Amino acid sequence: MNFVGTFWSLVPPIIAIALALVTKEVYMSLFIGVLSAALLYANFSPVATTEAIFEVMISKLGDSWNIGILIFLVFLGIMVALMTRAGGSAAYGEWANKKIKSRRGAMLSTFGLGALIFVDDYFNCLTVGSVMRPVTDRYNISRAKLAYLIDSTAAPICIIAPISSWAAAVSGYTSGDGFALFLQTIPFNLYALLTIIMVVYMAVTGFDFGPMKKFEDNAKATGDLHSGSSSYHSERELPVSGKGKVIDLVLPVIFLIVSCITCMVYTGGFFDGVDFITAFANCDASMGLVLGSFASLVFTFILYIPRKVISFKEFAECIPEGFQMMVSAIIILILAWTLGGFCSDMLCAGEFVAGALEGTTISLGIFPVVLFLIATGLATATGTSWGTFSILIPIATEIFAEGSPLLVIAIAAILAGAVCGDHISPISDTTIMASAGAQCNHVNHVSTQMPYSMVVAMACVVGYMVAGFTSNWVFTMVSALATLFGILTYLKSKEKNKG
Repeated sequence: MNFVGTFWSLVPPIIAIALALVTKEVYMSLFIGVLSAALLYANFSPVATTEAIFEVMISKLGDSWNIGILIFLVFLGIMVALMTRAGGSAAYGEWANKKIKSRRGAMLSTFGLGALIFVDDYFNCLTVGSVMRPVTDRYNISRAKLAYLIDSTAAPICIIAPISSWAAAVSGYTSGDGFALFLQTIPFNLYALLTIIMVVYMAVTGFDFGPMKKFEDNAKATGDLHSGSSSYHSERELPVSGKGKVIDLVLPVIFLIVSCITCMVYTGGFFDGVDFITAFANCDASMGLVLGSFASLVFTFILYIPRKVISFKEFAECIPEGFQMMVSAIIILILAWTLGGFCSDMLCAGEFVAGALEGTTISLGIFPVVLFLIATGLATATGTSWGTFSILIPIATEIFAEGSPLLVIAIAAILAGAVCGDHISPISDTTIMASAGAQCNHVNHVSTQMPYSMVVAMACVVGYMVAGFTSNWVFTMVSALATLFGILTYLKSKEKNKG
């Protein structure tokens, strides 16, 4: 029996996601998802199944983009270990404690830093996490809440930032002037805009619901930031130098941001005469992040060793320590990439979805909300928002004429749905990075973030229904905001009645 290009191509990620949420065991859940995908692909032949698992895994590990992301992840882990060992994180935490006076301030500061680092979502997740963990820990903000704050200011910020690796990717999937079309989608990217609004609302009001409320209540009442054990190696186990200052964290982070941006545009040909926007659109973000993080490691060495903040031996000890911090994220990423590879490349889940969509004869006004829901489901199942763009954007450009307002709304709905699915899916690499940045148990992050994402998704459904028939941004935004705050008001009153 042939399972390729059929509904069965979506079953393995459904199995992995369901198992992860039920058992809370992310490694085995992902592996069982991979195994089920390999069984379908190999038509249940034991030998062919085993071969297929490792063929796909090796091909994903041989991909230059993925290798670059793993190297970048390790370099960031080493930098976090260095900043912790040097006392920079502790010094920054003490300084921030004088400036930040409340839990609300800590959460808003985390959001603000995430909004500033809009270049790349991976970079955002890891940098914001390493900088803000000491601050949020001090105010007993759970790691699950920190992961939500990081995740909600990573992809949602990047997808509406003109200068970001995401903008470059989206521009490449569209026809004509892709960058101009991308700019037009920003006001209609409801999931990104509403998520940002919701993050600020939750931080200001202190309101939580669903599983997140349990984690936050435990953190506030007992100081247990994880509501149990964490699978991540804790950076607080490292010995800390008493010579560290705030600059020992701030300068490496600033240099990291500048060097990563510089290296990204370098890979796009900026220093060969290409203009900045074009260089960013054509950059190799993975290589740029590796070069930038390596340069930052060299800078950190020069900053610490001559001043004797830490010794050469201590610097060397931080290399395996940093790697150890990221082992959990690396394992999850490899399994997630393997599962995504099976679904996208071997079982052709995207082709099944595209075929089903092209065969429909629904009203054009309904298409934006349909595309949003399909993009959400596809990104959830495959764990890739960029892969979702590449499948659905060409379909939208075929359905709607160039210059049509509905083309802009349809592409915005695809982008919004892809980011929504990215937030819901345990196998999304960005979500995995957010867990790594917060040093939060990955399943805890997914299970606490999912209800928040679903609330925003419901508001988006209403908004895209209005957008499809009016093409009016004001009506669209008002209807979506009214739905969002209507749901939040209902949930708030429900929690109040419980108390």
